[in-house]
Amino acid sequence: MALLKPRCIINKAHNVVPRTSSHMYFKLDAVQPRWEVWAKKSWKEGKWSPNAVINADGEIIDARAKGGLRPTPVTRDLTWGVPVPIKEGGDQSMKGKVLYVWFDAPIGYVSITANYTPEWKQWWFNQQNVRLYQFMGKDNVYFHTLYFPSMLLGDGRDWTTLHHLSTTEYLNYEGGKFSKSKNRGVFGPAAKDTGIPASVWRYYLLSTRPETADSMFSWADCIAANNNVLLNNFGNFVNRALKFVSSKYASAIPESGDAPGPLSPNDPLDADFISDVNSLLKEYIEAMEAVKLRLGLQVIMHISNRGNLYLQSSGLNDALMKTNPSRCAQVISRAVNLIYVLSALIYPFMPATSESILEQLDAPARVVPTVLSNDILSGHKIGTPAHLFKTIDEKMADKFRAKFGGIEGGGSEEAPTPALSKRKAAAAKKAAAKPVVDVGPKSPEAVALEAKIAEQGSLVRSLKGQTPKTSEVDDQISKAVEELKRLKEELAGLPPA
Repeated sequence: MALLKPRCIINKAHNVVPRTSSHMYFKLDAVQPRWEVWAKKSWKEGKWSPNAVINADGEIIDARAKGGLRPTPVTRDLTWGVPVPIKEGGDQSMKGKVLYVWFDAPIGYVSITANYTPEWKQWWFNQQNVRLYQFMGKDNVYFHTLYFPSMLLGDGRDWTTLHHLSTTEYLNYEGGKFSKSKNRGVFGPAAKDTGIPASVWRYYLLSTRPETADSMFSWADCIAANNNVLLNNFGNFVNRALKFVSSKYASAIPESGDAPGPLSPNDPLDADFISDVNSLLKEYIEAMEAVKLRLGLQVIMHISNRGNLYLQSSGLNDALMKTNPSRCAQVISRAVNLIYVLSALIYPFMPATSESILEQLDAPARVVPTVLSNDILSGHKIGTPAHLFKTIDEKMADKFRAKFGGIEGGGSEEAPTPALSKRKAAAAKKAAAKPVVDVGPKSPEAVALEAKIAEQGSLVRSLKGQTPKTSEVDDQISKAVEELKRLKEELAGLPPA
């Protein structure tokens, strides 16, 4: 590369004199044929997510690769960086130079492993038995799919190379972009200072993970995810079942009549329930193996929702225990075993929640099963039931929005709330004038539908925040809105609890 008109941007009158400097180059062009064969094979076997180097059809679309890779310098004339190692009698012209950061950085994957264990070669020279999964934003795809693999191929030894690549698009913030320089968005320690538990953060961020398109962070959605999905759906199922065991059975699992092991999908009373759970478990495993994390988390919530519906349709209450004690024992036993399954499913996403469930069950950690089984047997004593999640006041959304909205100096919780538009002010006044009606306790069906509505609403907002808009996205939005409308109508049509 030649500087045609070199000049100093600070002092334009300064006379810039170009100087020649020797550098080391990586011959990417020499490796390209081998890299292309490797890339297409790895893409197919590892089912990479579509990215800027290889598209969904397995076609190489990176402009540099399509135009023919060229030798690229791996050294820099800088004072900061990793010094170029020079052996005795080596090239002294490299003295004082440092390695290009993206030549050095990927080697860190290997050196970090070597620092962790002396058996590092069992991981990095074991292509047959080790699968390398890498997760990153779309900006770093080139270095992990082309640059670093080419380094390993060029080395000549049998390195463990990339198996699966999981990339993400951008996570935006409240209709705009995250920006540290503008104090816009919540970062690092500030997230902890909000008082929102780590498990809630993990759930919300993973449920909005921008796997196929940009997604939007929203404080209102974050709080709704906690209140309507985690608390009313997942947490409600776990707490309701375990409290029933604690209060009605002195914390001991009653005799259900079920033999240890898998429950029969042909069970005369619970065939639909068992079959539904088994189908959802299959869907969860497939999603996780394909690294579709957002889908996997969504399936977990469908399973807990199915547990809520099971308790409701079975009529689990004091009356059932008095009139049909054997059926009551069977229902609660199967519900507890489903909770045990959930403890394993939720672990990759929310480990603290998983540990809390296991503590309440007083059971050891388990692997993800392929079918619903009777694993916690009669006579087992559970621990003390406790709520997994707590309500977050919806009004906190405005406070968080003000604090992290880009106010000079980072803002504060006492920052004034932006003035409402005339239309919103009128709507707020009308809402305030309405009498507060005590609607009483909600039925499990209502709780389950509210969780679905919150989840569907989050999906609609995420789709609407995608850029650029395409006919496919517009079609997805239309279908998502229709489904949201249907769920709301179904909720409105439910009889009082």
